Amino acid sequence: MEASSGLVAGSYRRNELVRIRHESDGGSKPLKNMDREICQICGDHAGLTETGDLFVACNECAFPVCRPCYEYERKDGTQCCPHCKTRYRRLRGSPRVEGDEDEDDVDDIENEFSYAQGGANKPRRREEFSSSSRHDSQPIPLLTHGHGVSGEIRTPDTQSVRTTSGPLGPGDRNAISSPYIDPRQPVPVRIVDPSKDLNSYGLGNVDWKERVEGWKLKQEKNMLQMTGKYHEGKGGEIEGTGSNGEELQMADDSRLPMSRIVPIPPSHLTPYRVVIILRLIILGFFLQYRTTHPVKDAYPLWLTSVICEIWFAFSWLLDQFPKWYPINRETYLDRLAIRYDREGEPSQLTPVDVFVSTVDPLKEPPLVTANTVLSILAVDYPVDKVACYVSDDGAAMLTFESLSETAEFAKKWVPFCKKFSIEPRAPEFYFEQKIDYLKDKIQPSFVKERRAMKREYEEFKVRINALVAKAQKVPEEGWTMQDGTPWPGNNTRDHPGMIQVFLGHSGGLDTDGNELPRLIYVSREKRPGFQHHKKAGAMNALIRVSAVLTNGAYLLNVDCDHYFNNSKAIKEAMCFLMDPAYGKKCCYVQFPQRFDGIDLHDRYANRNIVFFDINLKGLDGIQGPVYVGTGCCFNRQALYGYDPVLTEEDLQPNIIVKSCCGSRKKGKNSKKYSYDQKRRGISRSDSNAPLFNMDDIDEGFEGYDDDRSILMSQKRVEKRFGQSPVFIAATFMEQGGIPPTTNPATLLKEAIHVISCGYEDKTEWGKEIGWIYGSVTEDILTGFKMHARGWMSIYCNPPRPAFKGSAPINLSDRLNQVLRWALGSIEILLSRHCPIWYGYTGRLRLLERLAYINTIVYPITALPLIAYCILPAFCLITDKFIIPEISNYASIWFILLFISIAVTGILELRWSGVSIEDWWRNEQFWVIGGTSAHLFAVFQGLLKVLAGIDTNFTVTSKASDEDGDFAELYIFKWTALLIPPTTVLVVNLIGIVAGVSYAINSGYQSWGPLFGKLFFALWVIAHLYPFLKGLLGRQNRTPTIVIVWSVLLASIFSLLWVRINPFVSVIPAANPNAVPGGVF
Repeated sequence: MEASSGLVAGSYRRNELVRIRHESDGGSKPLKNMDREICQICGDHAGLTETGDLFVACNECAFPVCRPCYEYERKDGTQCCPHCKTRYRRLRGSPRVEGDEDEDDVDDIENEFSYAQGGANKPRRREEFSSSSRHDSQPIPLLTHGHGVSGEIRTPDTQSVRTTSGPLGPGDRNAISSPYIDPRQPVPVRIVDPSKDLNSYGLGNVDWKERVEGWKLKQEKNMLQMTGKYHEGKGGEIEGTGSNGEELQMADDSRLPMSRIVPIPPSHLTPYRVVIILRLIILGFFLQYRTTHPVKDAYPLWLTSVICEIWFAFSWLLDQFPKWYPINRETYLDRLAIRYDREGEPSQLTPVDVFVSTVDPLKEPPLVTANTVLSILAVDYPVDKVACYVSDDGAAMLTFESLSETAEFAKKWVPFCKKFSIEPRAPEFYFEQKIDYLKDKIQPSFVKERRAMKREYEEFKVRINALVAKAQKVPEEGWTMQDGTPWPGNNTRDHPGMIQVFLGHSGGLDTDGNELPRLIYVSREKRPGFQHHKKAGAMNALIRVSAVLTNGAYLLNVDCDHYFNNSKAIKEAMCFLMDPAYGKKCCYVQFPQRFDGIDLHDRYANRNIVFFDINLKGLDGIQGPVYVGTGCCFNRQALYGYDPVLTEEDLQPNIIVKSCCGSRKKGKNSKKYSYDQKRRGISRSDSNAPLFNMDDIDEGFEGYDDDRSILMSQKRVEKRFGQSPVFIAATFMEQGGIPPTTNPATLLKEAIHVISCGYEDKTEWGKEIGWIYGSVTEDILTGFKMHARGWMSIYCNPPRPAFKGSAPINLSDRLNQVLRWALGSIEILLSRHCPIWYGYTGRLRLLERLAYINTIVYPITALPLIAYCILPAFCLITDKFIIPEISNYASIWFILLFISIAVTGILELRWSGVSIEDWWRNEQFWVIGGTSAHLFAVFQGLLKVLAGIDTNFTVTSKASDEDGDFAELYIFKWTALLIPPTTVLVVNLIGIVAGVSYAINSGYQSWGPLFGKLFFALWVIAHLYPFLKGLLGRQNRTPTIVIVWSVLLASIFSLLWVRINPFVSVIPAANPNAVPGGVF
């Protein structure tokens, strides 16, 4: 699809396909030009048949293969087409091979061995990677790992290698010649330069590479002897190479792993684990004491506190043990380059499709989205292997027009970034950096070009802001495009699907004349009466449309406000996804979220440092981190619901057994599943069973290729993926790329078809494949389903953060963000995908399951937390306490518990590198969120799931006249979420005043018991202190409504408690002056 083909809008059900604003009426060009006359295996001319027609080896897909390669495949290869896996049929003039007897074609015995004479002008099969017996005079020397020797190979007497015998015996003038070797003719030998990649010789096909790798393993036994024969001179050079060992070193480096695990030092990790075990023991004795020593005169208070403490202990176990085996990882980008991206050779890096999702441009500013897109287009990755898809789920013309302006500015911005290697490559954040931008920039033209680019960007911002200002008022007749055509998305709930390719593939070059990555605008079709599933539905639409248009093997999704802070972020992910040890079993690589524009002290824990630098590192040592919704690079095959390729070591029951008892010894033949185990994996429960195992594709088993149509009937495939033959064909392309049999003329229609609103009906989209539906936090569900199938994920935390974004820094927006996350967890808890009971027939590890359970049950902690935060106030008001008078022995367990909690935190900060300030901010916001957003999420989730009532707590902005840095921090927005924590604050303040007043009136003997109660009340207030500062604002201006509600509720609770006073003992009748029912 050309970038100049204009906006395409259409509806599959209505059989509509309209092209708008097209520059030409020319047909679409194919996404990839494949010369049918060039063999895709050896790079030679495909040749002609005896009748003069182009030679076609496969009648099913017409994959370009020359006659010698065809003959080689039939005799020594797989006997199947490298592309479609269909078995080659015997063509006229071809010798018989095993399996031809099953064919019904007429025999061609008279021409069976006449190919050499009939095609004398046809070049023979070039066995450049074979050390056959015909090389009788001198063996072909090999380099390390089986690389060929650069330079011409000469025999003592001739200029080419000759053979003395053929497959039919010694050479004879009257003998029938073989189609492979003619003893009367010299055999041409292709010389392979070890410094070049095989793709430069046309040997980049996936199937060919697999055969070559197998051949190399057989040659490694002799490589020391082979290289030893050709050493000469003091440099130890190899004859014909002219090298001094650099090529050998490069070959060795290309075999090294592209990443490594950096374990936490035992001096940090062992004390941490010991303290965890000790804390667990102490906690057991503490709970035993608390449950066996009730407070008789305050039994309800004691019972409430014990229930809360038991839940807190359970919650701590769920959070603590998934951090049992934390690890760090390190990548080697230089090794990735040596293996897949050598300078001066075609890049072998795998194509990647990048997804950017946006909905409302008035809430998600177009300038922010434009910076994200620009950072993607300027990423350090081959331009022909990157495609950026922008999903506009709001069908806003503002997004479309701003993306058009972004595409024009990218033609200037991208070459500037790559010329001077600047970081970050989002212009807004690059130009606002307060650093010495001349550092490491030696080009004399840099200053001049930087100033010119900054002026260009300022003009670009003016144009974008003008579009935003224009979009504030919608015309009555709706938006109209520049050519007078009404905008198809004027009705955001009823509009056709829209696709526009702005850049890439003959769609405009940059100012230096270089090609740019593809930039594609997508807005899926929406019609009344259909369930569109919000962001998850939009992401699934992007999966399908990208598979039709570009079909990158990997997908990377970012939010519209998360830009590439590290231009090598994709390469960082490829170090894992393209690594032979990880790639076949890694479903995604998750990067941490880092943020700009947050206040210095991070008042509301927006950075989530504890989660990203402690929890996710712990999960990385088990089965991998959870998916957090953005900054994640996926294996497309994992999103399709396929099973991973697992070794026996990957099937260890859990990390505790492996750590304590050691791993089992593996036999020689235990590296992979047996065939029966693989088949058993397919026949698991329907909720986990994939269409077929990826292991079956890679390893292969007898009859698989021939019986593919039997194993995967058309009906079953369509029921799973939908009725799109182009998309279904793309799902079989494990390494990505458009199937060669795809007709480019049908791509537009097919792309519109796969984003139609009814495409997912009666399919498994959102149930077993793609982003999973059923929760507003679709990220948790999606990652959980993959891990349940046995996939592993990887946490990549490079020194320079891969992505940076913006976060809500004012209190109300932050609480509403936490509310949405907590609501999604409650929805999962009440669904069939709950980790407590789902996926036990799969391969989810125990500690990984505990982590997922903790992820969905944490909002419930709000109920015991808010009760526990109110208990100190009630104890102060009633002069009662939740703990009876304890002995010295019992007090030891209390002291040990507090010490163990403190030591655990200190050791955790030690191995993770998290600062104590970040840890304390996280503790504070855990209480703030638990007493507000989490509490509302529990009730809202119950109403939504059980009663079908969807209650939204909307936020209304209030004007603010503050200026300066972090002005948004002090903006107040009213929301009902503020009431519960404010009430807790006021109640505790009232309790402190009442307790101190009672102690003053009762004498010095009352001050001792008062300190324990005051400690707990002050503990609550200290945790809620950031919330209190947020209420007061910069100038201590608290909204009247918050004060009224909070004081009213606090007064009612306090007076009602004093009036009822259920914990005061019955006063003896001997005291007639006593006043019943009172405290003061």
